[in-house]
Amino acid sequence: MGGTETRATRDLRETAHSAQVRELTAAGVLTDPAWLAAFAAVPRHVFVPFFWTGRGAGHERLWAEDPDPEHRARWLRGVYTDAPLATRLRDGELVSSSSQPSLMARMLDALEVRDGNNVLEIGAGTGYNAALLCHRLGEDLVTTVDLDEEITESARAHLALLGYNPAVVTGDGARGCPARGPFDRIIVTCTLPLIPASWLPQCRPGARVLAPLSTGLIALRVRDAGFAEGRFLHTSAYFVPLRGAGASPPWVAGGLPYELLENERFQFMLILTAGVLHPREALDLWRREDRPPRERFGVTVTDEGQWSWLDDPQGPYVWPLGGYAEAGPSPGGR
Repeated sequence: MGGTETRATRDLRETAHSAQVRELTAAGVLTDPAWLAAFAAVPRHVFVPFFWTGRGAGHERLWAEDPDPEHRARWLRGVYTDAPLATRLRDGELVSSSSQPSLMARMLDALEVRDGNNVLEIGAGTGYNAALLCHRLGEDLVTTVDLDEEITESARAHLALLGYNPAVVTGDGARGCPARGPFDRIIVTCTLPLIPASWLPQCRPGARVLAPLSTGLIALRVRDAGFAEGRFLHTSAYFVPLRGAGASPPWVAGGLPYELLENERFQFMLILTAGVLHPREALDLWRREDRPPRERFGVTVTDEGQWSWLDDPQGPYVWPLGGYAEAGPSPGGR
């Protein structure tokens, strides 16, 4: 943290870090001893030397080297709060953040890594997630990619402070990183409109891909270079959108009551079927199917196209994923 750190600050961060690990354990999101050990060993504050609070013109920057001890204490308490933190703004817009630690723990657990797995992370962010993966698997098995050179340089520096040197690559995450494959796991920390076609050929058969899609997390099992399928997890997930070749088009939902647009279950389905179902059609189906939770939805990815579906990939409710381009025949015909 630099020369301004006092004994009181050091004690506060050690206490705050330990308290966060206990809270995550008590909340039931750190049940795997290997991930518990990783969260206990990797301090978050190293990866978040500053962050912004507030909105719009009211953003306030809190940072580790602030000469005011109370401001430093506010920074540290914020770092070890179970909340996402804005770490990089551009023209007032959020372009990078440190994810909520409990969501990170859930995602890492859902990734189902095994010793020896080669992992690709899309969205380097601060480097904190990559550090947790390095602790669990070893740095040689971790690759993290981000489009922005400032972000990758910062992540690389943060990782090096703790002695971790995974492959930190500046590039378009939608293209993956074929030079570091084949991968056993891909974990994504930015919201996608669909699964980039280049990822599957970079995976070993049986690989698992965990990615934010709509407002949920899709867990895909890769069969081969041309096919993957899976269901959404029950948890919600909100991330900064992917930038680059796979960026999301805008979506508009008009004519619906505000309270419906604020309903998480309906919002998830509305975004997932955007461009295919009109908002009123989505609402009718959502009500008819008893307001289905995320786990009832899934995704199929083939070399012919991508689809989301409700309950059954060969059932009556199948939609082109993204809805903005031709997706080919439905998976039921495959």
